[in-house]
Amino acid sequence: MFTGSLVALVTPMDSAGNIDWDNLTKLVDWHLQEGTHGIVAVGTTGESATLDVKEHLAVIAKVVDQVAGKIPVIAGTGANATREAIEMTIEAEQAGADAALLVTPYYNRPTQEGLFLHHEAIAKAAKIPQILYNVPGRTACDMLPETIIRLSKVHNIVAVKEATGDVARGEQVLAGCDTNFALYSGDDGSFLDLFNVGATANISVTANVAPGLMAQICEKALAGDVDSAKQLNAKLEGLHHALFLEANPIPVKWALAKMQKMSEGIRLPLTVLDQQYHQDVLDALAAAGV
Repeated sequence: MFTGSLVALVTPMDSAGNIDWDNLTKLVDWHLQEGTHGIVAVGTTGESATLDVKEHLAVIAKVVDQVAGKIPVIAGTGANATREAIEMTIEAEQAGADAALLVTPYYNRPTQEGLFLHHEAIAKAAKIPQILYNVPGRTACDMLPETIIRLSKVHNIVAVKEATGDVARGEQVLAGCDTNFALYSGDDGSFLDLFNVGATANISVTANVAPGLMAQICEKALAGDVDSAKQLNAKLEGLHHALFLEANPIPVKWALAKMQKMSEGIRLPLTVLDQQYHQDVLDALAAAGV
């Protein structure tokens, strides 16, 4: 359904942790100019865990309004409470989002049956296309391929964002799903490997700081020009690593501040990037030419 470089957009904030609406506007405009293929608003990188519900929905509505249909907007609406996830997904649908991204319920560690029933309930309550999001390193909850395959039969569950970096797992999912179910990468370090087995989009942190280059790489990969995609991606390998030296989005927000795209504002319990990592991030930005 969605293809190419889908930026996991940061939520700009001022030094007090308030949403910086002016710089959010500028970031969205920049992505439109740079050729980003879609925007994920208020996912993990957008600090969904620390925005309250009113702020969360306001950011989604702002991005949808500004994009004005030029590229897809995917709204992060996951929660560890099924009722909350349903409410957020319905609100995102009403705001005009093109799809919802639903992270596996975190902290309460549901069973595989609980995961199935959670996502099935959301899909029944909201008709918007829905993308599963599996990132066990952050949630302590791993949606197994068998559960993803089972959920792929639900008509408005259209894709999975697989952020484990496990290419074999991606192959297993694709082998068990119908051809109209999509696999997206959620790991910048391995996204090209996942493209090689059939993924069609990269929901990317790196695209925040190198949107044009990431879009070009995805276009090359989708066109089958693997060698060109690898050559271009070599420029970004340092960023793929450096942007995770501390918990995302700490490094990427600091990098964007150094690029003068926004301030260093971030919300507790996250903090500004530790000084020991500054040069690593700066070196990676230089290597990428941004």
